[in-house]
Amino acid sequence: MTIRNATKEDASLIADAILEAIGEELTAGLAGEEHTSEDVHDLFASLAEREDTQYSYLNSRIAITENGNPMGVCVSYDGADLIRMRRPFFKEANSRLGWEMTLDEIDALPGETEPDEFYLDTLMTIPEYRGQGVASALIKDAKEKAIKTGKPLGLLCDIDNSRARRLYDSIGFRCCGLRPFAGHEMNHLQL
Repeated sequence: MTIRNATKEDASLIADAILEAIGEELTAGLAGEEHTSEDVHDLFASLAEREDTQYSYLNSRIAITENGNPMGVCVSYDGADLIRMRRPFFKEANSRLGWEMTLDEIDALPGETEPDEFYLDTLMTIPEYRGQGVASALIKDAKEKAIKTGKPLGLLCDIDNSRARRLYDSIGFRCCGLRPFAGHEMNHLQL
């Protein structure tokens, strides 16, 4: 396995990872009554193609087999850039999904990370490669990026996701509190 920088051509794969990370319930909530999960996927794919969003291909790394087949995805970035990078998400959601959030409302939302943290936003292993160390390798890769910024690597983990929590605990993450995300309390972990 090797890990490479994502490209614009990986946008759909990045969107797949984001939807898996947020789950069906939140995806349906984002879609609302008049849109579908495919619309939400298209939103995230369009954001992954851009250079100015938290979900950008520039913030994404792809684990691949020696034949170049994708095994997993990690999206991570400097928490100091969150507010600036999430504005395009909400503007696109306003346009594509009929949301009506103002810039002031967007900027007033609590962040999933802080400026003093390097944030692991999305982590996904493609099902047929699970149990082969892909997630651990992608976390190690994100940790190396965090070290370069001089900041700890942080993430949010659903309180009910014991499988993910066991992985994070085994790598050395420690819970440093709770943090709201999309109306749910999440464990805030740091490495």
